Amino acid sequence: MGKIVLYTAKLSPPGRSVELTAKALGLELDIKPINLIAGDHLKPEFVKLNPQHTIPTIIDQDGTVVYDSHAINVYLATKYGKDDSLYPEDLATRAKVNAALHFDSGVLFARLRFYLEPILYYGSGEAPQDKIEYLYKAYQLLNDTLVSDYIVGNRLTLADLSCIASISSIHAIFPIDAAKFPQLAAWVARLAKLPYYKATNQEGAEELAALYRAKLAENRQ
Repeated sequence: MGKIVLYTAKLSPPGRSVELTAKALGLELDIKPINLIAGDHLKPEFVKLNPQHTIPTIIDQDGTVVYDSHAINVYLATKYGKDDSLYPEDLATRAKVNAALHFDSGVLFARLRFYLEPILYYGSGEAPQDKIEYLYKAYQLLNDTLVSDYIVGNRLTLADLSCIASISSIHAIFPIDAAKFPQLAAWVARLAKLPYYKATNQEGAEELAALYRAKLAENRQ
């Protein structure tokens, strides 16, 4: 059997969430780097694969194509999980995990993207305070959600693996104040202890933050 192919970028929080999920499942991936800044995702061969031309995108060993990180993570956990720990079968618990996945796509990653996109792609030298405040409000929302060690109960689920990729990327740019957001800071520290976390997620978050700062300075000149 061949490996699952993952089209992604180290800079991409959704892409890193898929890599985190694969690590948690013990899956080996054949990673195909996509340079978003250079427009690799707009090339005809990639658009044919994924008409929405988004990353991450996977091709499973049987040829199945899946895109959107949350859909991919659910697919991988359901198909390849040795148990249901990452994506619990209990409907009430699964609903909570699903809510967190939607929170990541609709709030965490969405707010980060809307802040970064003009700077990274369109030459903006602005850092709008209202968008920054929205990111801090997202911190508050997740901080208030964390009443246990993990987002859903006391064990790691897809909720954590999706949200941490976005949160760590925001944190690398706008550090979390542990005094204001103690539950959130403790959760980030807890996930950072995963043996695969640094290479799979942290390095990419720091690389994204470095690119952001460089592009912002360049655009302002």
